[in-house]
Amino acid sequence: MSARESALELPAARHAGRNPALQAGLHALRRGGAIFVFFLLWEIAPRSGVVEAAFLPPISQVLATGWKLLLNGQLPQHFAASLARSALGFALAIATAIPLGLSIGRYRLFAQAVNPLLEMFRNTAALALLPVFILFLGIGETSKVAIVFYGCFWPILLNTITAVVTVDPLLIKSARTMGLSPVRLFRKVILPASVPTIFVGVRLAGAVSVLILIAAEMVGAKSGLGYLIIYSQYNFQVPEMFLGIVCITLVGLLINALLVVLEHRLTAWKRNGGEA
Repeated sequence: MSARESALELPAARHAGRNPALQAGLHALRRGGAIFVFFLLWEIAPRSGVVEAAFLPPISQVLATGWKLLLNGQLPQHFAASLARSALGFALAIATAIPLGLSIGRYRLFAQAVNPLLEMFRNTAALALLPVFILFLGIGETSKVAIVFYGCFWPILLNTITAVVTVDPLLIKSARTMGLSPVRLFRKVILPASVPTIFVGVRLAGAVSVLILIAAEMVGAKSGLGYLIIYSQYNFQVPEMFLGIVCITLVGLLINALLVVLEHRLTAWKRNGGEA
């Protein structure tokens, strides 16, 4: 870069630095510009006749339908039902997969004993087992929570095992030279170093929990976003169908945002250490 170009860019940089509101606006435009264009095209395409409005209603019509269902209580009911099922299955998967993954990653003999069984089940798709869950657990809440649990279990388990196995050996050797007991070594070194990789699996499982639940709710449910979508499709209520799809996206974004906040809190030590 020439001296003249640097001289021209310097006042602009200073001007931007003195306008935090402008910086925030530009950042929001960069982050949300593509989404805004997408919804704008969604609104324009049906109204201009590019696509048939009967099959793809404008986004304004979808939102108006959502407002109507919000006022009569149907949308909160479906939203709450799906969120509760997804959260329960997801929480059960975290509570069981993380301790099991830590144990398998830490103890080689235990890993050798259970790995063949895990390899067999992890290659079986969750939705392929949906009829089995319904057969044994019925079409009520239990089968839906169970299928979400099964789908979320594997990403968390496999990432937890990988996290423990791939901890830097130098960290472990250094901790052992300092005289740490195996329990303190695991608690002070291995577990903190594993948290970022574990959260990769947790966030993957968060997305899986929504996708699998929606498919399960399309079979034998009387509430939930999946039920709303399939019921609307059967009755050719297209705006309601697209509303359910939009709500699923919102649920996924909400779960991911909560997990990102939790991950930042649990890994704050890593960022603080890096800054130091």
